[in-house]
Amino acid sequence: MSARTVAVRAANWFTPAIGLARVAWLRTVLYLFVIVDMHAFVRDTRLKGEHPGLYQPLLLARMFDLPKPTVFNTTALYVVLIAACLVGASNYFPRIAGWIVAPAFTWWVLIGMSDGKVDHDHLALVIALWVLPTVKAGRRGRASYNDQTRSESAGWVIRCVQICVIATYFLSAIAKLRSAGWALTWPGSAVLTWAIVRRPHPVGEWLLHHPWMLHVMQWVGITAEFLSPVILWLKGRWQLLGALFFLGFHAANTAILLIHFLPTVVCWLAFAPMERIVPWFQRRRASDSDAGEAEDQAEDGREAKEQAGA
Repeated sequence: MSARTVAVRAANWFTPAIGLARVAWLRTVLYLFVIVDMHAFVRDTRLKGEHPGLYQPLLLARMFDLPKPTVFNTTALYVVLIAACLVGASNYFPRIAGWIVAPAFTWWVLIGMSDGKVDHDHLALVIALWVLPTVKAGRRGRASYNDQTRSESAGWVIRCVQICVIATYFLSAIAKLRSAGWALTWPGSAVLTWAIVRRPHPVGEWLLHHPWMLHVMQWVGITAEFLSPVILWLKGRWQLLGALFFLGFHAANTAILLIHFLPTVVCWLAFAPMERIVPWFQRRRASDSDAGEAEDQAEDGREAKEQAGA
């Protein structure tokens, strides 16, 4: 296989032709989720504007010399984000709204995580906000939920989000190795026991009486994280099964430790063929309409026969 062939195949993999409708759906879901995230998860950004003396800027904030949070700039950031997210979620002016949301939410997150705890569950969400505006708006300047036009730029955006979703797990496994001095000691440790004791919950407390189950879960978890990149090359039902496994993984974490990964979970929608939603409903409606017409015709036929017999 020549180098040119390899390059072409790699380019085709990174830029698959995908319906613009999937990007339209993803925009709406992610921009609305950003508003939820600002109020439920990274919700203390405005509070840090009231206490700028405690602000310890992260590396990215230092690199771009971002100003310290104040009541004024965090409030302005809040208002701008809410307005831009609502516009972007409507799929009107998606590129303008997107180029406002991406840097604004990145700054919001940098302030919110300036206390030293950086949540890696926001990786895919932040990157998604940066790549979404690169897709053209669509027909008549507005993206449609039923636009089946296949676009390589849309495919590139979807692929970027997919890669970041998977990187969240794979890099987590790498971090576990690094923290243990590059030794595979994490799955045999008592880390889940410690986490349950720190975050007591009925399901987790029940598992404390079955430590072997906790070790099995740790081995399954780190193995799945290392193998997660395989999902990028799976197709159809196999990819769906891989996605369902990780969604189940998060459901288990929530049940055992009350730890969610919703910013990552919502980005799993990049794997879903959402461009099929509207056509599916249209087919269902057409099928119901045809069935109704056939039933009406049959009823008319029965009435005609009854009248002829009379």
